[in-house]
Amino acid sequence: MSDECIFCSIVAGDIPARTVYESDEVLAFLDANPLAPGHTLVIPKTHAARIGDLDAAPTSALFDAVAELAPRVQEAVDADAANVGINDGEAAGQEVPHVHAHVIPRFEGDGGAPIHAVGGERPDLSDDDLDAIADDVAGAIDA
Repeated sequence: MSDECIFCSIVAGDIPARTVYESDEVLAFLDANPLAPGHTLVIPKTHAARIGDLDAAPTSALFDAVAELAPRVQEAVDADAANVGINDGEAAGQEVPHVHAHVIPRFEGDGGAPIHAVGGERPDLSDDDLDAIADDVAGAIDA
């Protein structure tokens, strides 16, 4: 827990939230500033600023909860689909430095965009560039 983290304060019960799911490792609640009806945040109860800072158990619990909640949130608000995403770091738009997944219900004709829209302009990468990046990522994992 972090004394300065709003999500840790919600986990501790110091700040109220519209909780929709809770387990020993995960808490899910409606976003206070939703992008759509039913916009839900799913957080590990363990404080971690970035997804890579989480241990395996809370990471698994987080994604298990997201997989369980996404269809239920859609059903509850009669949504046609949902975007599920994590802003991992300030440059990615993360506003609260505590890992959290967004489940954002989507409705036919709602004017929203696919997750690809958050990436900005697509880079012009050659096959050699893509091969080099793939090698770098795979090498970092094997290390």
